[in-house]
Amino acid sequence: MTATPGPGTPAAAAGPRPCRRSPPEPIEKDRTDANVRMAVTVEEAPWLGWMVAKALMRFAFMVANNLVAIPSYICYVIILQPLRVLDSKRFWYIEGLMYKWLLGMVASWGWYAGYTVMEWGEDIKAISNDEAVMLVNHQATGDVCTLMMCLQDKGPVVAQMMWLMDHIFKYTNFGVVSLIHGDFFIRQGRSYRDQQLLVLKKHLEHNYRSRDRKWIVLFPEGGFLRKRRETSQAFAKKNNLPFLTHVTLPRFGATNIILNALVARQLNGSPAGGDAKGLECKSRGLQWIIDTTIAYPNAEPIDIQTWILGYRKPTVTHVHYRIFPIKDVPLETDDLANWLYQRFIEKEDLLSHFYKTGTQYPPCTHF
Repeated sequence: MTATPGPGTPAAAAGPRPCRRSPPEPIEKDRTDANVRMAVTVEEAPWLGWMVAKALMRFAFMVANNLVAIPSYICYVIILQPLRVLDSKRFWYIEGLMYKWLLGMVASWGWYAGYTVMEWGEDIKAISNDEAVMLVNHQATGDVCTLMMCLQDKGPVVAQMMWLMDHIFKYTNFGVVSLIHGDFFIRQGRSYRDQQLLVLKKHLEHNYRSRDRKWIVLFPEGGFLRKRRETSQAFAKKNNLPFLTHVTLPRFGATNIILNALVARQLNGSPAGGDAKGLECKSRGLQWIIDTTIAYPNAEPIDIQTWILGYRKPTVTHVHYRIFPIKDVPLETDDLANWLYQRFIEKEDLLSHFYKTGTQYPPCTHF
């Protein structure tokens, strides 16, 4: 029903007002913006073409690399099997050298793409001949490649290292090499957890010291940050634990198994470990925990596809180390869990500082 205009009421005010068409200026502006976007796309076309061509060339080079290097490694391991029977220690020494060369090959892919590393904190090369466990935050598949680059100049570490990785890595091109070397592939998920810890314990008993391994690399979070963050935060809320954004709360099952299997005990039952200020005092068994924090600029982690194809601009990844003597690490389950939680709370603080400043870790932590 339409209202009738009363006295003194303009006719234009009566009834519903007609819809107005949008003025032509914004349409012309949109057309101009579209033309600008087209011009930018055209200007970037040569650069985009070069990036695609470079990625294809890098991929072809890496396929050729793998087709030569990995079969060569396998062939040498087969040829050297008699040496394994006669002198097992020398066999695993030679295998470790070849393993280090292969990891150096993977590290070089990132270096050629301009992906470099800046290291902060304590000097881990000083303990490269001792037994140690690295506890590393996990953001993407590129974390493994980053560590391969970091550890190449740390003496015999890479050759005598054991990795604990997600079982999906077993099915990559590098999986057969890791199987021969004695790395451990762990299946994630609650249904596998207890069984996998038993398998890990047996694996350490049969492969760690018999192959003269020194360092273990472990990602205690049990998965990538983007996949576990929501679950971790829900768990923290339920159990009145800190709310973490840049890391997740660690799982301590694998760490507990490793420490109990490899830490030498004194007669009184306490752990025998080194002293950070007196490295000449050495003891048998696991001696150090290396708390390792990886930080990517703008919180944008590098994945393995980027590492291989090199389509991301050159970037510097920051890695921070903090060393704990094993005698300062509690071995009881509850105390160890609290100790691990505290380490990841500290990682959260380090990463928060890094992402806010965009430059470095707090000045007191670098060497």
